[in-house]
Amino acid sequence: MTPRLALRWCAPLVPILPLWLGACAFTPGDKPPAMPSPAHYGASAVPEHTVTAQGASQQFDVNAQPVRAWWHTYRSDKLDALVEEGLRNSPSLSAADHALQAAREQLKAQIGSSLFPSIDIGGEAARERNLGIPNIRPPTALYNMFVGQVQARYTFDFFGASRFANASLAAQVDQQAFQLESARQALAANIVSGAIGASVLGAQVKATERLVELAQADATDMARRETLGAVSRADALASAQNAESLAASLPGLRAQHQSTRHALAVLLGRTPDQAPDDLPLGELKVPDRVPVVVPSTLLQSRPDIQAAEMALKAASAEVGVATAQMFPSLSLSASLGKGGFNWATVMSNAGSLWSVAASVTQPIFHGGALLAQRRAAQATYEAAVDQYKQTVLTAFRNVADTLASLEADNTSLLHADNSSAAAEQIYRDTAARVRLGALPVSAARGREQQYWNAYMTTVRATGARLSDTALLFYAMGVPPEPAADAAKPALPEPATPAQASEAAAPAVRPVQDVARR
Repeated sequence: MTPRLALRWCAPLVPILPLWLGACAFTPGDKPPAMPSPAHYGASAVPEHTVTAQGASQQFDVNAQPVRAWWHTYRSDKLDALVEEGLRNSPSLSAADHALQAAREQLKAQIGSSLFPSIDIGGEAARERNLGIPNIRPPTALYNMFVGQVQARYTFDFFGASRFANASLAAQVDQQAFQLESARQALAANIVSGAIGASVLGAQVKATERLVELAQADATDMARRETLGAVSRADALASAQNAESLAASLPGLRAQHQSTRHALAVLLGRTPDQAPDDLPLGELKVPDRVPVVVPSTLLQSRPDIQAAEMALKAASAEVGVATAQMFPSLSLSASLGKGGFNWATVMSNAGSLWSVAASVTQPIFHGGALLAQRRAAQATYEAAVDQYKQTVLTAFRNVADTLASLEADNTSLLHADNSSAAAEQIYRDTAARVRLGALPVSAARGREQQYWNAYMTTVRATGARLSDTALLFYAMGVPPEPAADAAKPALPEPATPAQASEAAAPAVRPVQDVARR
C-alpha cells in the first residue's frame, strides 16, 4: 500500500484520536453556569415593610425560606378548601403526574436493559420436507427437528454510552418532576388569584348596579324638572345619557364576572355550572409577613430553574452518548441447549448444543455522521446553557416586578381607602342634611355616586394587593425540604391543612443517582 493510500484510509481516524487520549472529557460537564447574585432584585432595594393600608402593613422577610402551602397565610378556610380541591381534582395535574410515573418506569426499563445481561429461553419444534438431489434416492427428505436453548447476551459499557444515556433519561425524568411541581404551584396561585378576581368583580357588579339605579333616578328626576321648566332639555338629556352609559357597562362586567367564575371552576376540576360562590373580600386577611428569598437561594427554590438545570444535565449527557458511540463496542453472547431430529437424540448427550461468541465493533467511516451527531449534541448543550441563563434572569425579573407591584399596591390602597372613607363621610353628612330639608334629594344621590365610585377603586386596589401577594409567594418557589416550613416560626400554618398539602405536593427528589449506579 502506498503512503498516499494509507493516509487516505487513516484520515477518518484522525478526528477520533484526541477523543481516545482524552476519554475522561466525554461531556462538557453538567454543572449549571455561574449566575450573578445581585444584592437586591430590582432597581431599588427591598423595603423592610410597606405602608399601612386598611390597618395592615406587609413586612418582607429577606433571606427567609419560601412557604410550600402559602395560601394558608390568608387565614380563610374557604380559600384553603378551594386550593386543596384544585390540587386534588385537577385533570391536568393528574395527567402530568401519570406521565411522570410512566417516565420513571421507562427509566427503570432502560437501566435494566443496559446495565444487566439479557437472558432468554426458547424452544422450537418443526416438521420439514426438503427437496432431494436428482438421481439420488430418496428424492425428498422428510424429518422432524426439536431445539431448546438458553441464550445470554451482554454488551460492556467500557466508554459509558449506556451510562450517559441513562443519566440523560434520568435528568429528563427529574425535569418532568420539577415541571410538575411548578405546575402545582402555578395552579395554586391561579386558584387564589381567580377566587380573589371573582370576588372583586362580584363587588364591582353590585356597586355598578347601585350606580345604575342612582343614575336612572337622576334621569327620571331631571325629566320631571325639564317638564316643569326648571332645567334645560340639554341637562335632562345629559342625565339620561349618563344613566344609559352606566347601564351599558353593566352586562360586560357581569359577563366578565361569570367568565372568571367559570375559569375558576375548571381549575378546581368542576364543570362551569358548578362554579363556587364568591368569597367575601373581608374574610381574606392579607398576609402581613412575606418571605423574600435571596437571589442565590432562589436558584434552588424555583422549580422552573431546577427544571432548566435538569435539561442542561440531560443535554450534557447526550454529548457523552454521541462521543461514546465513536469508540469500540464489545459484546459477549452464549447459548446452551438441546437439539435433534427426534426426542431420543434431544434427550441424549448427542443432542447437546452450546456456543460462545464475542464481537468487537469500531466505527471507522460513517460519512461524517458520528462527528456531526456529536457537534449537534454540543450545540444542544450550549442552547440548554443559554436557556438556563434566560430562565434565571426571567425569575429575577419576575420577583423584582412582583415586589414593585406589591409595594405600589399597598400605597394605592392606602390612598384609595382614604378617598373612599372621605367620600362615605361626605355622603352621610349630605344625607343627614337632606333629611333635615336643607338640601334636595338629588344632592344625596350625587354624593352616593361619588362614594360608590371611590368604593370600586378601593375594591380593585384590595384585590390587586391580595393577588400580587399570591404571585410573590409563587415567585419564591418551594422549600428544598417539606420540614423547612415548620422551621420558620414567622409563618405558622395549621397542622391539618399543611399535612393535606404535603400529601398533595410531595417533595421532588432527583433520580439521577439511580442511573449512575
